Amino acid sequence: MTEQPTTVINTTGKCMLHNWAEERAVAALDNQETMMEIQKHGHRGILTMDQESKMEAVTTLRATYTPPKSPGVRLRGIRGELLEKHIAQMIREKIQADMNPPTPKTNFCSTTQKDFCVDGFVSVTPKSTQVHDYKNDQAVTFWSENCQRVQGVTTIKTLKAPFKKSALFSTPISERLDEIELLSDD
Repeated sequence: MTEQPTTVINTTGKCMLHNWAEERAVAALDNQETMMEIQKHGHRGILTMDQESKMEAVTTLRATYTPPKSPGVRLRGIRGELLEKHIAQMIREKIQADMNPPTPKTNFCSTTQKDFCVDGFVSVTPKSTQVHDYKNDQAVTFWSENCQRVQGVTTIKTLKAPFKKSALFSTPISERLDEIELLSDD
């Protein structure tokens, strides 16, 4: 092929400015086909002159680097292979036992069964030390036990009934000076 002068104008296709090396190399081939066919199929006859040839299925890498072939005879004995398989199986089982420990036995014993249904336990109701009248006695609660510590409660007259109504909070101090202090609980 003859080289064309460098002042050739880019009229055949869209390529980068001043990058017409390929177009100059195939300029002689472009007159055989239309521009649409060239863009669709490419230039024929650049890579091979035989248009009917097929591509090879083996790459250069696969053709060069083939896997080594075995010698065709046994390289290890049967007993050695079986021993290796047995040792591998033992190691596999040991690792699986370490990774997945057996689930512990579940104890379905309730608190009542564990604490109150113990062998030898006899339930005995304690005897009362005082006579209680549930209709007239003051109930024993947290507040009745701690009435001395509660703030904002009116003055307590008797400890047996600490939360009864009292008008001492509105009684003038001058009238209260002569009162006797709280009597102790008898």
